[in-house]
Amino acid sequence: MEEIKYFETIKCDDYEIFNLDYHNKRIANTIGLNIKLQEYVYPASSDLLRCKVIYNNDEILDVEYFTYKKREIKSFKLINDDKISYSKKYLNRDALDKLFEKRDACDEVIIIKNNIVTDTSIANIAIYYENTWITSKNCLLKGTTRDRLINDKILIEKDITVEMLKEATKIALMNAMIDFDIKEDYSLKT
Repeated sequence: MEEIKYFETIKCDDYEIFNLDYHNKRIANTIGLNIKLQEYVYPASSDLLRCKVIYNNDEILDVEYFTYKKREIKSFKLINDDKISYSKKYLNRDALDKLFEKRDACDEVIIIKNNIVTDTSIANIAIYYENTWITSKNCLLKGTTRDRLINDKILIEKDITVEMLKEATKIALMNAMIDFDIKEDYSLKT
């Protein structure tokens, strides 16, 4: 039986490490251990870096750094998958990668599960609908940026229907690297 591995993606910029408390909390919720990432994450460059911490149920296995360049995302393919599950940040992302491959000519996918908007393949999503930023109560993965913005009362959790998504005036993608990236010029393809 293959060992289950997880990972955290942590933003490092100009030697600063972002939102470690939220990453530590997610690790504790994932495996039940209180690991202090500040003992493992030491960016060796002032560049914008994506730090990838790989761990299992017992320990930190590896810490890797990659120079980060944000991907331009302006078009989304809506993909229905009622069976997908990604409640923990598993190192094995095969199910998400297979959905991403169905994006046709679009930049990214928006995953619809049981007629509710969940996430993209790389980020949580929020919509600006009726003058309020809403994120899906039924997201696939509770992201660290998402949790922080909910705690800061910038987002509210609510089911997002496809109709609400189509009527939204703006959307935002959020993850550890891009924070809260608002999109006003985008297209949706069903």
